[in-house]
Amino acid sequence: ASSNPEEMVDKLRKKLASRGARGIIGLGKQFRIMDDNNNRSLDLYEFTKAMKDYMLGFSDGEIKSLFNYFDVDRSQSVDYDEFIRTLRGPMNPNRKRFVSQAYTKLDKDGNGYIDINDIKGVYNAKSHPDVLQGKKTEEQILLEFLETFETHHSLRNNNAPDHIVTQEEFIEYYNNISCSIDNDQYFELMMNSAWNLD
Repeated sequence: ASSNPEEMVDKLRKKLASRGARGIIGLGKQFRIMDDNNNRSLDLYEFTKAMKDYMLGFSDGEIKSLFNYFDVDRSQSVDYDEFIRTLRGPMNPNRKRFVSQAYTKLDKDGNGYIDINDIKGVYNAKSHPDVLQGKKTEEQILLEFLETFETHHSLRNNNAPDHIVTQEEFIEYYNNISCSIDNDQYFELMMNSAWNLD
Protein backbone atom coordinates (compact mmCIF):
# COMPACT_ATOMS: atom_id res chain seq x y z
CA ALA A 1 0.00 0.00 0.00
CA SER A 2 1.05 3.58 -0.58
CA SER A 3 1.26 6.17 2.18
CA ASN A 4 0.70 9.06 -0.25
CA PRO A 5 -2.73 10.44 0.79
CA GLU A 6 -3.76 11.32 -2.78
CA GLU A 7 -3.03 7.78 -3.99
CA MET A 8 -4.97 6.38 -1.02
CA VAL A 9 -7.91 8.69 -1.78
CA ASP A 10 -7.82 7.43 -5.36
CA LYS A 11 -7.93 3.81 -4.13
CA LEU A 12 -10.85 4.67 -1.84
CA ARG A 13 -12.63 6.49 -4.68
CA LYS A 14 -12.31 3.39 -6.91
CA LYS A 15 -13.55 1.11 -4.11
CA LEU A 16 -16.59 3.34 -3.50
CA ALA A 17 -17.29 3.43 -7.25
CA SER A 18 -17.17 -0.38 -7.36
CA ARG A 19 -19.93 -0.30 -4.75
CA GLY A 20 -22.02 1.99 -6.93
CA ALA A 21 -21.09 5.21 -5.11
CA ARG A 22 -20.01 7.34 -8.05
CA GLY A 23 -22.28 10.34 -7.78
CA ILE A 24 -23.16 12.59 -4.89
CA ILE A 25 -26.15 10.46 -3.80
CA GLY A 26 -24.13 7.26 -3.60
CA LEU A 27 -21.26 8.94 -1.76
CA GLY A 28 -23.72 10.42 0.75
CA LYS A 29 -25.17 6.97 1.34
CA GLN A 30 -21.71 5.49 1.97
CA PHE A 31 -20.93 8.34 4.39
CA ARG A 32 -24.14 7.64 6.36
CA ILE A 33 -23.23 3.93 6.53
CA MET A 34 -19.80 4.86 8.00
CA ASP A 35 -21.34 7.33 10.49
CA ASP A 36 -22.25 4.81 13.22
CA ASN A 37 -23.51 7.34 15.79
CA ASN A 38 -25.34 9.50 13.18
CA ASN A 39 -23.71 12.79 14.23
CA ARG A 40 -23.00 13.75 10.58
CA SER A 41 -19.24 13.41 11.04
CA LEU A 42 -16.73 10.59 11.25
CA ASP A 43 -14.30 10.27 14.14
CA LEU A 44 -11.07 8.33 13.72
CA TYR A 45 -12.70 5.13 15.05
CA GLU A 46 -15.60 5.25 12.52
CA PHE A 47 -13.24 6.20 9.70
CA THR A 48 -10.80 3.38 10.56
CA LYS A 49 -13.63 0.84 10.80
CA ALA A 50 -14.92 1.88 7.36
CA MET A 51 -11.45 1.68 5.77
CA LYS A 52 -10.97 -1.83 7.21
CA ASP A 53 -14.46 -2.84 5.96
CA TYR A 54 -13.45 -1.74 2.45
CA MET A 55 -10.38 -4.02 2.67
CA LEU A 56 -8.08 -1.56 0.94
CA GLY A 57 -4.98 -2.92 2.63
CA PHE A 58 -4.11 0.33 4.41
CA SER A 59 -2.06 0.10 7.62
CA ASP A 60 -3.30 1.86 10.78
CA GLY A 61 -0.68 4.58 10.19
CA GLU A 62 -1.87 5.07 6.61
CA ILE A 63 -5.50 5.24 7.73
CA LYS A 64 -4.54 7.89 10.31
CA SER A 65 -2.72 9.96 7.68
CA LEU A 66 -5.67 9.56 5.29
CA PHE A 67 -8.04 10.68 8.08
CA ASN A 68 -5.88 13.77 8.65
CA TYR A 69 -5.93 14.46 4.89
CA PHE A 70 -9.76 14.44 4.93
CA ASP A 71 -9.93 16.47 8.17
CA VAL A 72 -9.27 19.83 6.51
CA ASP A 73 -10.30 22.00 9.48
CA ARG A 74 -8.31 19.87 11.97
CA SER A 75 -11.36 19.27 14.19
CA GLN A 76 -10.46 15.59 14.75
CA SER A 77 -13.53 14.58 12.76
CA VAL A 78 -14.44 14.42 9.09
CA ASP A 79 -17.75 16.10 8.30
CA TYR A 80 -19.84 15.39 5.24
CA ASP A 81 -18.54 18.42 3.30
CA GLU A 82 -14.90 17.50 3.95
CA PHE A 83 -15.63 13.92 2.91
CA ILE A 84 -17.33 14.89 -0.37
CA ARG A 85 -14.87 17.66 -1.23
CA THR A 86 -11.85 15.40 -0.70
CA LEU A 87 -13.33 12.52 -2.71
CA ARG A 88 -14.58 14.67 -5.57
CA GLY A 89 -11.42 16.81 -5.80
CA PRO A 90 -11.27 20.19 -7.53
CA MET A 91 -13.39 21.24 -10.51
CA ASN A 92 -12.65 20.02 -14.00
CA PRO A 93 -11.13 22.56 -16.46
CA ASN A 94 -14.48 23.30 -18.12
CA ARG A 95 -16.13 24.26 -14.83
CA LYS A 96 -13.06 26.25 -13.83
CA ARG A 97 -13.41 28.26 -17.05
CA PHE A 98 -16.94 29.36 -16.07
CA VAL A 99 -15.78 30.28 -12.57
CA SER A 100 -12.92 32.34 -14.04
CA GLN A 101 -15.37 34.12 -16.36
CA ALA A 102 -17.57 34.99 -13.38
CA TYR A 103 -14.56 36.23 -11.40
CA THR A 104 -13.40 38.43 -14.27
CA LYS A 105 -16.92 39.85 -14.61
CA LEU A 106 -17.08 40.62 -10.88
CA ASP A 107 -13.62 42.22 -10.81
CA LYS A 108 -15.00 45.41 -12.39
CA ASP A 109 -11.84 47.52 -11.97
CA GLY A 110 -9.55 44.68 -13.11
CA ASN A 111 -7.17 44.98 -10.15
CA GLY A 112 -7.02 41.20 -9.61
CA TYR A 113 -9.27 40.96 -6.55
CA ILE A 114 -12.92 41.55 -5.70
CA ASP A 115 -13.81 44.08 -3.02
CA ILE A 116 -16.91 45.99 -2.01
CA ASN A 117 -16.46 48.52 -4.85
CA ASP A 118 -16.55 45.73 -7.44
CA ILE A 119 -19.76 44.15 -6.16
CA LYS A 120 -21.77 47.30 -5.45
CA GLY A 121 -22.98 47.40 -9.04
CA VAL A 122 -23.36 43.63 -9.43
CA TYR A 123 -25.00 42.52 -6.19
CA ASN A 124 -27.93 44.67 -5.09
CA ALA A 125 -28.58 44.58 -1.35
CA LYS A 126 -31.33 47.22 -1.29
CA SER A 127 -34.14 44.67 -1.21
CA HIS A 128 -32.41 42.26 1.20
CA PRO A 129 -34.89 41.45 4.04
CA ASP A 130 -32.47 42.65 6.75
CA VAL A 131 -31.94 45.97 4.95
CA LEU A 132 -35.70 46.46 4.47
CA GLN A 133 -36.29 45.75 8.17
CA GLY A 134 -33.50 48.13 9.21
CA LYS A 135 -31.48 45.36 10.89
CA LYS A 136 -28.45 45.84 8.64
CA THR A 137 -27.08 48.38 6.20
CA GLU A 138 -26.52 47.63 2.52
CA GLU A 139 -22.78 47.79 3.20
CA GLN A 140 -23.02 45.13 5.95
CA ILE A 141 -24.88 42.82 3.56
CA LEU A 142 -22.25 43.39 0.84
CA LEU A 143 -19.42 42.60 3.29
CA GLU A 144 -21.22 39.40 4.38
CA PHE A 145 -21.58 38.49 0.69
CA LEU A 146 -17.79 38.85 0.25
CA GLU A 147 -17.15 36.80 3.41
CA THR A 148 -19.15 33.93 1.88
CA PHE A 149 -16.45 33.43 -0.74
CA GLU A 150 -13.62 33.74 1.78
CA THR A 151 -15.02 31.25 4.31
CA HIS A 152 -14.36 28.08 2.27
CA HIS A 153 -10.79 29.16 1.55
CA SER A 154 -10.04 30.18 5.15
CA LEU A 155 -11.12 26.72 6.38
CA ARG A 156 -8.26 25.30 4.35
CA ASN A 157 -5.75 28.06 5.13
CA ASN A 158 -6.84 29.42 8.51
CA ASN A 159 -7.05 33.03 7.29
CA ALA A 160 -9.39 35.65 8.73
CA PRO A 161 -11.81 37.27 6.26
CA ASP A 162 -10.51 40.60 4.98
CA HIS A 163 -13.47 41.42 2.66
CA ILE A 164 -11.19 41.09 -0.35
CA VAL A 165 -11.85 37.99 -2.46
CA THR A 166 -8.89 36.62 -4.38
CA GLN A 167 -9.36 34.40 -7.41
CA GLU A 168 -8.02 31.48 -5.33
CA GLU A 169 -10.74 32.07 -2.69
CA PHE A 170 -13.44 32.36 -5.36
CA ILE A 171 -12.30 29.12 -7.03
CA GLU A 172 -12.21 27.27 -3.69
CA TYR A 173 -15.77 28.43 -2.97
CA TYR A 174 -16.90 26.95 -6.29
CA ASN A 175 -14.80 23.79 -5.77
CA ASN A 176 -17.03 23.16 -2.76
CA ILE A 177 -20.23 23.89 -4.70
CA SER A 178 -19.03 21.90 -7.71
CA CYS A 179 -18.39 18.70 -5.77
CA SER A 180 -22.09 18.38 -4.96
CA ILE A 181 -23.17 18.78 -8.60
CA ASP A 182 -22.77 15.68 -10.78
CA ASN A 183 -23.83 17.22 -14.08
CA ASP A 184 -21.56 19.67 -15.98
CA GLN A 185 -24.48 21.21 -17.90
CA TYR A 186 -26.29 21.94 -14.64
CA PHE A 187 -23.16 23.58 -13.19
CA GLU A 188 -22.84 25.69 -16.36
CA LEU A 189 -26.51 26.71 -16.14
CA MET A 190 -26.11 27.65 -12.47
CA MET A 191 -23.05 29.82 -13.22
CA ASN A 192 -24.78 31.50 -16.16
CA SER A 193 -27.91 32.33 -14.19
CA ALA A 194 -25.98 33.48 -11.09
CA TRP A 195 -23.58 35.79 -12.94
CA ASN A 196 -25.25 36.42 -16.34
CA LEU A 197 -22.30 35.03 -18.28
CA ASP A 198 -24.14 34.58 -21.59
